[in-house]
Amino acid sequence: MTFQIGERVVYPNHGVAVVENISARSFGSQFERFYLLRINSSRMTVMVPFSHVVNVGLRKVTKTTEVSKVLQFLANGKPKSCQDWKDRFKENTEKMRFGCLLETAEVLKCLLILQKSKPLSFREKKMLDRARHMLVTEVATARNVSDKLAEGFLNDSLGVANLQLPEPL
Repeated sequence: MTFQIGERVVYPNHGVAVVENISARSFGSQFERFYLLRINSSRMTVMVPFSHVVNVGLRKVTKTTEVSKVLQFLANGKPKSCQDWKDRFKENTEKMRFGCLLETAEVLKCLLILQKSKPLSFREKKMLDRARHMLVTEVATARNVSDKLAEGFLNDSLGVANLQLPEPL
């Protein structure tokens, strides 16, 4: 998968980023090309080698049609979840690490439902916050709206399931 300078991409667990530059470096006899990304939310820069794009899960921003599926899932979908917190955390971590926006929505909804019946562990609260952030920023970018409006879209969908986006940590 190749990206162009100025293109918006998703860097898993960090959110939407912009490809600021494409550069090359040599390490001894090895020559490697890199994407220089600026993460929108933190202004942090990250260099991702071309050879690691797939491994880190770097991908294009979700299309608007997929966002509609995500909103539909948040309203009516049934997330599957392990009852054992260790298995659940491992499964959710994998979804967040490599997942598409729909898998991130699944993590968010699963944790919101769980939170209604018992308090989340510290690690699950952090994961819920990260899932929230990922959904808000990618929906906002895909639909070309503000984060506040994206939160409204997400809350409208979650409201159908009697859930609500948590406040950011």
